[in-house]
Amino acid sequence: MHKITVHFTLQFEKIDLSLPALETLVRSICSQFGISNAVVDIAVVDDAHIRRMNRKFLKRNCSTDCLSFDLSDDKTSPGPFELVVNAQRAVREAEKRGHSQQAELALYITHGLLHNLGFDDSSCELADKMHRMEDEILQQQGFGQVYNT
Repeated sequence: MHKITVHFTLQFEKIDLSLPALETLVRSICSQFGISNAVVDIAVVDDAHIRRMNRKFLKRNCSTDCLSFDLSDDKTSPGPFELVVNAQRAVREAEKRGHSQQAELALYITHGLLHNLGFDDSSCELADKMHRMEDEILQQQGFGQVYNT
């Protein structure tokens, strides 16, 4: 049986979002990349929480948009995946960039999942490829072009 299970933990709730739409996004990305069985846990947090996690796991003392963790025991089967997305930043960025808070958060979720699926943004060329894929996915799912607005 094929099943993508998506769990959300809301630690920051001052954001306008639809969990079913974000769940559909996650399932669609998994399907697009041939993943039929996975658990994806998504923590929706604020600046302070993601800063603590960034410092703990990556030794960076700053806030960020998302952190992603592939918790699989081996690389032959994907997941479970854990994403931590900064909803407080999404609210600010959506206002600045002129799109919905949900679309900005969807970008962070997509970005984190793509990292788990092997995408890398460590060089300009790789980042361009990753951001094009993000916008393609987000447009397919009805969020519009979010990264390159």
